[in-house]
Amino acid sequence: MIYFQQLSKYYRTKSGRHYVLKNVDLALPSNKNIAILGPNGVGKSTLIRLLGGAENPSSGTIHSPLNISWPLGLQGGLQGSMSARENVRFVARIHGYKNTQPIESKVEEFAEIGQFFDEPVKNYSSGMRSRITFGLTMAFDFDFDILLIDELGAVGDANFKKKSEALLAKKYASTKLIMVNHSLSELKQHCQAGLVIKNKKLIYFDNLNDAIEEYQITYAK
Repeated sequence: MIYFQQLSKYYRTKSGRHYVLKNVDLALPSNKNIAILGPNGVGKSTLIRLLGGAENPSSGTIHSPLNISWPLGLQGGLQGSMSARENVRFVARIHGYKNTQPIESKVEEFAEIGQFFDEPVKNYSSGMRSRITFGLTMAFDFDFDILLIDELGAVGDANFKKKSEALLAKKYASTKLIMVNHSLSELKQHCQAGLVIKNKKLIYFDNLNDAIEEYQITYAK
């Protein structure tokens, strides 16, 4: 299970606090792949980053005994002022690696971005960010209990895409997913349950079709 306790997330704007989530209490099951549903700007990527620890709640907590990945996708959970190498080193240390060099080497080799590996991430294209977060997820010898996927698409040339897709298929077979994707057909392919962001709350549906129906009714134009 993943537990949300009085979780709130807001950003400060000129007009005051803009809440993405407010006072969320939820015990989220972890026995199914879960699709996160909501229109652009409602907070899907923010939720993924909160789950992966790439952002902190404004108040409240998210906690779980499970091993949850960092966000894997075009935006990812990388710190922009740090280089890819520094980001990888930081994550490896969090996961208990005193010697981070083997992890750094694996990600550098996998990502294939050359000298940019030591440049600040804020200068990267979205595709380069995706390569780093992708490589970081694949670099560890252990499997995550839950893999966080945020609009992930294979990037790069044909050989890189082939390599990425093969590794993803292996990961998908051995872990549960929490996924954001604009394509409902892809969500249906991978997920069985759904989580709808509505009125700054999270509504869980054990059946994905029920979640899709709620999403379409709520946000129909």
